[in-house]
Amino acid sequence: MATFPSMKTSAVTQYPARRRMRYQNDKLRFVDGTEQRYRDCAGPLREWKIRLDLLDEGEMAALEGFFAANQGAFGTFTFTDPGSGEAYENCSLAADRIEMTASGEMRGATSLIVREGRG
Repeated sequence: MATFPSMKTSAVTQYPARRRMRYQNDKLRFVDGTEQRYRDCAGPLREWKIRLDLLDEGEMAALEGFFAANQGAFGTFTFTDPGSGEAYENCSLAADRIEMTASGEMRGATSLIVREGRG
């Protein structure tokens, strides 16, 4: 399984870093107006917003290659939580496109959202 690439500094993201947990709940509404709620998965799902600035050309190429190899949001990979160091399998990108900005030498930037999935 693929692994999300780290930068030359071994970092996965830069500050400010954002991580959130969510539960996948659903509800059924009956004809009489009452509702029944249920959880669609066993535990919380995690999501990380990865913001990267001051990337060099090699780091930008590695991220573009990773994105292409995963076919955007289609592929899955292992992602290591930068806060806890715990590795989560079955993660994917949230979007099928990547925007990278190069404003000078060693001044590339991008942001991605990584979501944990259930397999």
